[in-house]
Amino acid sequence: MRPIHYRNLLAFLHDVVAAVIVWIGAFWLRFNMEIPSFYVDGMWKSLCVIVPLQSASFWYFGLYRGIWRYASVSDLQRILLAVTVVAIGMAALVFMTSLQFLIPRTVLILDPLLLVLAMGGSRFAFRAWREHQLYGEMRLLGEPVLVLGAGDTAVNLLKDFSRSEEWRVVGLLDDDPAKRSRLINGVRVLGPLSEVERWAEKMQVRQVIVALPSASARIRRRVVEIASRAGLNVLTVPSFDDLLSGKVMVSQVRRIELDDLLGRDPVELDSAGLHDLLSGKVVMVSGAGGSIGSELCRQISRFEPQRLIFFELNEFSLYRLEEEFRRDFPAIEIVCLIGDVKNSVRVRQVLHAFRPAVLFHAAAYKHVPLMESENAWEAVLNNSLGSYSIAAEAAAAGVEKFVLISTDKAVNPTNVMGASKRLAEILCHSLQKPAGMRVVIVRFGNVLGSAGSVVPKFREQIASGGPITVTHPEITRYFMSIPEAAQLVLQAALMGRGGEIFVLDMGEPVRIVDLARDLIRLSGYTEEDIKIVFSGLRAGEKLYEELLADDEHTLPTPHLKLRVAKAKPAADGQPGEILEWLAGKTMLDDDEVRRTLRVWLPEYHEPVAGTNAPE
Repeated sequence: MRPIHYRNLLAFLHDVVAAVIVWIGAFWLRFNMEIPSFYVDGMWKSLCVIVPLQSASFWYFGLYRGIWRYASVSDLQRILLAVTVVAIGMAALVFMTSLQFLIPRTVLILDPLLLVLAMGGSRFAFRAWREHQLYGEMRLLGEPVLVLGAGDTAVNLLKDFSRSEEWRVVGLLDDDPAKRSRLINGVRVLGPLSEVERWAEKMQVRQVIVALPSASARIRRRVVEIASRAGLNVLTVPSFDDLLSGKVMVSQVRRIELDDLLGRDPVELDSAGLHDLLSGKVVMVSGAGGSIGSELCRQISRFEPQRLIFFELNEFSLYRLEEEFRRDFPAIEIVCLIGDVKNSVRVRQVLHAFRPAVLFHAAAYKHVPLMESENAWEAVLNNSLGSYSIAAEAAAAGVEKFVLISTDKAVNPTNVMGASKRLAEILCHSLQKPAGMRVVIVRFGNVLGSAGSVVPKFREQIASGGPITVTHPEITRYFMSIPEAAQLVLQAALMGRGGEIFVLDMGEPVRIVDLARDLIRLSGYTEEDIKIVFSGLRAGEKLYEELLADDEHTLPTPHLKLRVAKAKPAADGQPGEILEWLAGKTMLDDDEVRRTLRVWLPEYHEPVAGTNAPE
């Protein structure tokens, strides 16, 4: 038997006393403060009956399991239930005994109403007093902060922060005029978002928290620019998707990142369809240790595959991915395999041993300048021949769907990396047959934060004090976040019936110099602190990327962020001739690789610096 805590006993005694006072008060109110002597006797006799009944009901319905300091609606519901049960029982008892002549019916109605108010009111009054006391103790603690936004997220943030010693919210800012000067959890809405600099100076605040998880990227970007210009450190609440998933709390604020300013709307996935595609299936990802490959593995794990095969050449990347999944996804059965996609013997052994139903091919050499000089033949062998080899072995092993991760650089390629990926598209597409493995190709641009991309490089340059090097002031690229790219690859894999080239909606192109400026600002510096210098276009680099070639057009799909490119088909016999060229050479120099690529891909050309800017 659980011991009775003295606080529970005090709460019980409080309710007993309240029951006595309320019963007498009900008589008092019924007779307008002057109880006739006849009813006084009935009041005392009935008191000896109803109070024990009510006390037993209070204990039975668990009114003393909770803590008054955290009184909630559920406590009020238990009080209401306990009082109602006794009220009904007392009414039945009165009408079946002589008490019906001693107790007015009005008293039977007044008593439960007054008792609920007395017991519930005491608990909520104590909670309000206690929270005010704690707030009074902590209101001088913590870092002063302004919250940008006064919606539901801000309300939840204030509730969480009321018990925190880390942050002290001194004001809210919101563009809604109806909220101006109102109090939310005791904190005033001071003015519009545009006045953040004035209020930060007045309140002596150096930190602001953006509490607008569902706002458009345009609004978030404007708010961050205003706050950053004022020299404030900008934090944000978790994303709307994370809050909905329950993975994080609203109070887990973090530094604002480039992803928050990218201007991308959340991806709507066909979860039911992806469950049909992946759940209970063996799924394989080549290049699993890379940026896109590893994120694909994380996204796939949400759909509970029977087994997830990691195929990766880099031992350390594979080790890190294995450690992450053992820790974060222990329920997913994983197999970690070292292997090179160009090694057809190893690929064949793996595919026949594990028989995946779906294979995502993300392994590739992707660094444009590195593949342009001294490594052109390796780029073609890995990206073109390697892609064909794994696709051909997948078809022979009975893989149902093969998804090739391609790139916008395969469109009118100006570098060996892009040309090698276009060859991969042609070769893999040639494996598409009316019956058999379905080949789906997905083309997209750059992803923020991927290995070897500009963002990690810029961060390193900022950390070392600058300068940031940008090749050209007008160079632009399409960007999306790594999770968004992986999600759209999954959606394209689901929608693909075989032979399609899916083009992802990359939004508007972003100037790299603007990206650099954003990173400088988000790192707490100005362009006076971290300089930007222009180094000139590198080998194989063009000012802007294209998602479609001149002779391609797209068709819409049911998904707003996916379109199907109608690519120019390969000439009869061309895939076989390309394979014969790839398989018959041991090593070619860079110039010979480029000359031969122009034979297979007439659209391949080297860029002329400064002449390919979009009009």
